[in-house]
Amino acid sequence: MSNVPAPSTGWKEVIAADEQQRYEGFAQQFAQIQKHKAKRWGVGRTLHRKQITAAHGTLEVLDGIPEFARHGLFAIPHTFEVWVRLSNGGFDRARDSMPDVRGFAFRVLGVEGDSALGNGPARSQDFTLINHEAFSFSGSTEFVDFAVAASRGGGALLKYVFTRYGLIGGPKMLAKVLSIAKKPFSGFATEALFSSVPMACGPYAVRVRLVPGESNGPPTPGASADWAADFSQRLAQGPLHWDLQLQYFSSEGLTPIEDASVNWPTPYATVARLMLPPQNTASPSGWALAQEVEGTVIDPWQALQAHRPLGDVQRARKVVYFASQKGRGAA
Repeated sequence: MSNVPAPSTGWKEVIAADEQQRYEGFAQQFAQIQKHKAKRWGVGRTLHRKQITAAHGTLEVLDGIPEFARHGLFAIPHTFEVWVRLSNGGFDRARDSMPDVRGFAFRVLGVEGDSALGNGPARSQDFTLINHEAFSFSGSTEFVDFAVAASRGGGALLKYVFTRYGLIGGPKMLAKVLSIAKKPFSGFATEALFSSVPMACGPYAVRVRLVPGESNGPPTPGASADWAADFSQRLAQGPLHWDLQLQYFSSEGLTPIEDASVNWPTPYATVARLMLPPQNTASPSGWALAQEVEGTVIDPWQALQAHRPLGDVQRARKVVYFASQKGRGAA
């Protein structure tokens, strides 16, 4: 085991002088997309617009976890109330069978400690996970430029890709993005989900993974026709659970903070268990919860200071999410 890198507190963020100006520009671009899409789909998120379903449950922080993990939310064994939101990642409310990124966001309630936003006590600890271990782009500028082009349709996207990446690089980038979107996905109860970008864990830095329990059962053939039906049927029949795991920063070379496209090679450690009890998502209480979750912005910056989001993509999120919340409020 001597060749396994150890957790390190030697991480650092590299903040460019023009970041705030660039991020504010991103926020304006996403606000325009949000305004345009709202004309067709109504008020909602810019990305991950289509909510699949919502559920409630608990997060049990386990005893005996590694030292690097014992900070903030994971400092001591405890059980917290949780809200879960499942979504498709696109701008539109496309049918579930369409290739897309899948989102698994959850809000941990009842936390105690200072907020990562520096505005007093934290209201919750939010996690936003997707079905990809690493982010599609190295930084926020590349991602936003691509997303803005994609929001304008296939022709605009093709023009952007070939203009930016050239005749040789363009097809490679399209193939990469297509392979990501078409990555096989068996369902929200049967697939691992990832933060893809880092956050602090006290003096350490980590990425997050959810691993479905074997008791969740095997994938359901044809589930992609209706992800909500698949998930809700499972919940009606019995509890679902996932192991929440943390993957640690070891060095800038292996586990960079600023390059979100790098897949960290360090091991994961299980630190908590997410449990959803049997429930009827179509019942009046289930519907009320879904409406409340849909009206909530689950934001990784709604977090404890001990779990402050890290890196360029996360810092851009802070500005864009804030502007998005203002936009939805005005609408």
